[in-house]
Amino acid sequence: MGRATVDNKALILDLVEFVAARPRPYAEVMAAWRTSCPRLPIWEDATDFGFIACVDDVVSATPAGLAFLRSERPAGAHVASGRGVIRR
Repeated sequence: MGRATVDNKALILDLVEFVAARPRPYAEVMAAWRTSCPRLPIWEDATDFGFIACVDDVVSATPAGLAFLRSERPAGAHVASGRGVIRR
């Protein structure tokens, strides 16, 4: 990754995985990942690290985000997410 330790790694991975499945409208991503807790700035962290990008109101995983996802969640892993268990 080449960067400082990622805080909230599991939640950032969930967000990257969510938009890696398919690009999604910004409004859909905000509805799914909104938080009232200022200590969990998942959107901000993911964009600051360059893992996701929003272009023309469409959010997608960047090459850096896909690399982060591959390095942290090997293929076939079972991942807990806010929407249940994702089996790849």
